[in-house]
Amino acid sequence: MDLARRWLEELQLIQSTLLPTEVLTFLDEEGPVWAQLLQEYGEGELSSQDIPSAAPHIRVRPDDSKIWFESQSTSHDGPALPVSVKGENVTRSEQERWQSVIRDTMDEIGTSDFPVYQLLCLHLLPLLHNEPPPAEEPAPGPIDDASGARFLALFTSHHLMSPKKRRALQQWSGALGVTGFAKTGYPGVIYLQGARHSAEEFVANVRAMQWLALRLRFLEPLPGGGGRAQAQGWTEFEKVGEAVEAMRRLGLEDWIVEMGVGSRNS
Repeated sequence: MDLARRWLEELQLIQSTLLPTEVLTFLDEEGPVWAQLLQEYGEGELSSQDIPSAAPHIRVRPDDSKIWFESQSTSHDGPALPVSVKGENVTRSEQERWQSVIRDTMDEIGTSDFPVYQLLCLHLLPLLHNEPPPAEEPAPGPIDDASGARFLALFTSHHLMSPKKRRALQQWSGALGVTGFAKTGYPGVIYLQGARHSAEEFVANVRAMQWLALRLRFLEPLPGGGGRAQAQGWTEFEKVGEAVEAMRRLGLEDWIVEMGVGSRNS
């Protein structure tokens, strides 16, 4: 009974947080039972009779989305990833991208009494609503490479939380002789400078990883040639203002602000 109440408490949190266009559906043969129990729980009339022993299997889907989320584990009694991604004509790459977001978000949430509620209502559904329609990102066009010129690149992503990704960026920086920074958290920002072939290889490595809403904003020769200030080493920042200030010191403030990251007053 105590376990059922914990499941129902989390379901009530989810149900009360959903937007009118987001639909909670109970799945499997026990679905109607759980729907009735949730109604009784909300009315304070829950009885101990006929409560299923297995956790409720739910689906949450926005009306206008080809993607939805399913869960059959609430609280701490389920698998490492308590929410799975489903959809209509969803590619393997898209599904892996979302699973990567779920893993990163679980690392952020840590120990929580209601991980499914936090995943669905505080992270995944808002992200799904804010994601632009999928489109092929055009490959960078041909670049005139002046002899000895350094190149710069800037990525933005929905977030950068994964310790694995952050370690990889640090390792690639040292191996390729690339300098720059990563701004962690929300949003994620990656800026780099290096010789053309090194910058292009770094960019290819980043794009090969699983991301959500990753965008390569530019990959171009560093303006001003060798006379312009250059980034030193590889740094991590937690605040947008720190990233903007780093670009300001390089004389490249406009390059990041015009991307919608921070402001000149950051």
